[in-house]
Amino acid sequence: QKMPPSLPATINIREPRWDQSTFQGRAKHFFMVTDPRNLLLSGATLEEARRVVEDYRAGTVHPGLTEDQLWRAKYIYDSAFHPDTGEKMILVGRMSAQVPMNMTITGCMLTFYRTTPAVLFWQWVNQSFNAVVNYTNRSGDAPITPSQLGTAYVSATTGAVVTALGLKSLTKHLPAIIGRYVPFAAVAAANCINIPLMRQRELKLGIPVTDENGNRLGESTAAAQKAIFQVVVSRIGMAAPAMAIPPVIMNMLEKRAFLKRYPYLNAPLQVGLVGLCLVFATPLCCALFPQKSSMPVSSLEPEVQDQIRKKDPWLETVYFNKGL
Repeated sequence: QKMPPSLPATINIREPRWDQSTFQGRAKHFFMVTDPRNLLLSGATLEEARRVVEDYRAGTVHPGLTEDQLWRAKYIYDSAFHPDTGEKMILVGRMSAQVPMNMTITGCMLTFYRTTPAVLFWQWVNQSFNAVVNYTNRSGDAPITPSQLGTAYVSATTGAVVTALGLKSLTKHLPAIIGRYVPFAAVAAANCINIPLMRQRELKLGIPVTDENGNRLGESTAAAQKAIFQVVVSRIGMAAPAMAIPPVIMNMLEKRAFLKRYPYLNAPLQVGLVGLCLVFATPLCCALFPQKSSMPVSSLEPEVQDQIRKKDPWLETVYFNKGL
């Protein structure tokens, strides 16, 4: 039997498989990254994928390895290991956990929004989850101290709860449908607090910027600001369909005899609707901005510009991992 031809060692698996300069390419990439089935993979499968990827990067091609198998290994590796540090990420913090976790939490936030204790509890659960995700998917290889972690977590949770309770009291005399949108407003406000605070070290010290080939040129706080802004927009966009569409549908269904007869179906229905929205909204909103984001050298801080000009006077654009 003839052996298949050996795979060339020149495929660039440091970059995604699809063209990241187009929205379609980024969407295909993030449908792979956020695939919830990756959570079911065993430790042995993850280690095998890591071995294939690291060996290939080092120039060793496993016999019989096909291009599809190589890309599959790369996406398994990316789903579980941090792109900058290489460490295995916490299970619930991985992007593949976004849909099942957010579906459950958001569904419950939208179902149990009528009482103050329920609002408090589910906003706290949501911010605890967000804190884990933001920490797990931080940009760069910078460590974050327990005190910074604690400050970000407490501030975001307080922000979300204050927003939710404040809006809840304002909407008492408004139509019921308005009250259903309180959780979304609270989540949007919390994202604006949580992400910058979780990544405050990047705002103070900067994130690594590189040239097109990945050579590190320095750390920039201007790049960190752009990265964090893009992530906040993506996260709010991600939550919008899941928190905007189900309330309208549930409002209509609750007026029908079916839900009045089987009120216990309210939460499962809500969670299912949210899940359906998130399966599409999560990868599509992650794809709004390129993961390997870029900015002109002229937009960086003067001292970083000087540093880069000394290394490469003609360089016009730098790149950085925006985080997720």
